Amino acid sequence: MSAFLAEVDRRAFKYAVYALRDEDAALDVVQDSMLKLAERYSDKPVDELPALFQRILQNRIRDYFRRQKVRSIWTTLLSSLTPGEDQESEIDPLEMIDVSALHDGAPVPPDEQMGREQVIKIIEEGLEKLPARQREAFLLRYWEDMDVAETAAAMGCSEGSVKTHCSRATHALAEWLKQKGVER
Repeated sequence: MSAFLAEVDRRAFKYAVYALRDEDAALDVVQDSMLKLAERYSDKPVDELPALFQRILQNRIRDYFRRQKVRSIWTTLLSSLTPGEDQESEIDPLEMIDVSALHDGAPVPPDEQMGREQVIKIIEEGLEKLPARQREAFLLRYWEDMDVAETAAAMGCSEGSVKTHCSRATHALAEWLKQKGVER
């Protein structure tokens, strides 16, 4: 169990940051997901853990959005009673991505490093523009390297829906990259 959690913690955190756009909330959601997995499913075989963990993570993300919706209603109502308070600016999750971790450790020439960082930033901007279900399917399939059945189980939908969401996400990202001048 520990080896599995150590293997997925960084990817799960980045995935949650993409979904929630809040580093602190993402950290809480990932930690809660890991705790739930350890508490309830530690007796499961290792090959079942990735799908279980993704399902728990998705449910925690949805729960976060539900709580935020309720909180925002109350915050809006209460803030109307105290006008003039400054709103804190949101943290940009794109600034938190550690691009250097994507390389094998060998020194990268500065111009190549900058080019990579720019392409990654463009891809991340494109990911943010995707509808939530397309982004979820794309990240599970291509970032988490899950197969169609595992992704469908994690998302709670059919395999056909996963294929449709992934196809649309891939085409949208390809078009986004083409518009930004990135072609390979």
